[in-house]
Amino acid sequence: MLERYDGRELGPEPHIVLLGSSKVGNFVVTVPLLQALRQRFPQAQIDFWGSESTADFENALEPINWRISWDSPDHGHFQHLAESAHIRSKEAGPVELLINCDGFNPLTQVLASWLRPKFVAGASLGANGRAALPWGEHPYQRFLEDPDWDSPDFLTRYGDLFSTNSIGELLCRLAFLEPPANPIRLPSRDPSFAVPDLLIHATTTRAAKIWPVAGWLEVLRWCELKGFSVGLVGSPPRRQQEEYHAGGLEDELLACSQLIDLRGRTSLIELAGACRRARAVVSVDAGPLHIAAAVGTPTLAVVGNDANGLGASPIRLWLPRLPNCQRTVANVSCDGCDALRFRNDECVKDNHECMESVGPHQVVDWLEKILD
Repeated sequence: MLERYDGRELGPEPHIVLLGSSKVGNFVVTVPLLQALRQRFPQAQIDFWGSESTADFENALEPINWRISWDSPDHGHFQHLAESAHIRSKEAGPVELLINCDGFNPLTQVLASWLRPKFVAGASLGANGRAALPWGEHPYQRFLEDPDWDSPDFLTRYGDLFSTNSIGELLCRLAFLEPPANPIRLPSRDPSFAVPDLLIHATTTRAAKIWPVAGWLEVLRWCELKGFSVGLVGSPPRRQQEEYHAGGLEDELLACSQLIDLRGRTSLIELAGACRRARAVVSVDAGPLHIAAAVGTPTLAVVGNDANGLGASPIRLWLPRLPNCQRTVANVSCDGCDALRFRNDECVKDNHECMESVGPHQVVDWLEKILD
């Protein structure tokens, strides 16, 4: 019978499965959970059902004993998943605990039930597959049905059980674990090119988080005046256009500056290596921001959020909580995205004042401290 996990001991060598996400930032925030699991269950067999896009990271992380991609486009992939799961259960035994780290994904909810764990943490169908498994009564179970994890009131609602509403901590609490005091660094591999002083990333899957081109150009002019080299990272240009709202922004930056085009020249683990070798990284709220922060590089998040955290990004939930990561502060307060639980793509106001109010001087002032 499938049961909600309640923090109990699982035996000396439990078989534990994590279901990951296909989004880079979502994967990065699972790393503290993996570390916490290994610390509590040192002899466990820990499997990671992840994504083709983050497979290099997953293969390189020491806490993971075995991995597979649930999102491979190959023909016959579901048959391969079933066969692999059967073989793995013979090797490691039945699944004692499954943790769904991508609970809003219908496929992972199905997988959580289909893999037949004894206990589950996170979203799952019930054992018969006909309805969702009830959340449970403990706050570490019940918070999953809370409508707003990003709000300041979240911590008030749960007293002293959560120290932050950072997604990295929430995933650990989901499994009744303490977040590690010193999370392990994300694995990296050096790229094939000389890494510039500064790396920037200007695009994102939500257009509401885009910083105007004028701000980037002023930052690039300052870098050129100071003699600092700058590289533009991201996916290949066509994919940037199709999935990350590049529009004409990147083309204009490349045409009007000495910016080095590094888009599409790295795998994700090589991007981590490039970020590690750079002196600094400046990025909008997107995957490269999380990668740069997770390898320890001085990182600035260009976000349209005011001093209290209200704005275009759910930063209370998603901004990396690391000493090497800082953020910009918008000069206006806008609740347009927050009111829609950040489910909007474009800005919902008449103008994009939250992102436009982030002055280039904030980025330049930060760079002066890091690079000079």
